[in-house]
Amino acid sequence: MVEMTETAAILNTATPRSLILLDEIGRGTATYDGLALAWAVVEHIHARVRAKTLFATHYHELTELAGRLSGVKNYHVSVKESAGGIVFLRKVEPGSADRSYGIEVAKLAGLPNEVIGRAREVLVEHEESEHAVTAHLASDEIAPPAAQLTIFTPLTQKIVDRIKQTDVNGLTPLDALNLLAELKKQIE
Repeated sequence: MVEMTETAAILNTATPRSLILLDEIGRGTATYDGLALAWAVVEHIHARVRAKTLFATHYHELTELAGRLSGVKNYHVSVKESAGGIVFLRKVEPGSADRSYGIEVAKLAGLPNEVIGRAREVLVEHEESEHAVTAHLASDEIAPPAAQLTIFTPLTQKIVDRIKQTDVNGLTPLDALNLLAELKKQIE
């Protein structure tokens, strides 16, 4: 919630003269939620805010935006790989990173070898399942689109409208409890 509140403040107050620095937007939620939020934030800044922005992320999928949005450019920190591990060269270069080094960073941080080994196994399993899903989605079999569900049904929209009309600063604790009971009855 803190991350999203801070992001909301940035998106709602930044101007084209702002400098926005964002680090790992969406890290506090499920992977696909986080990716979706990060993607939408980049698109919003590009289309509406138009501020100079540095956006650090581990979502490799976001690098696709450089091919879709004229104002987006990818950069990465160069890395030297060797049999003993990796060394970050502290040099920023154009283009996206060719791979992730999360497990190598964990190794540098001192995580136990058995954790590093298990992480490598889990990574291989997830990558294989992701490739299988990608292959399935790219096949000729196109499933019919799923029904689109709305976030707010008419009932919940009434509740949202009621809350918007309420002066929360003028409510006594008893009034707040009564309002909550009233709204709960509408849900049931």
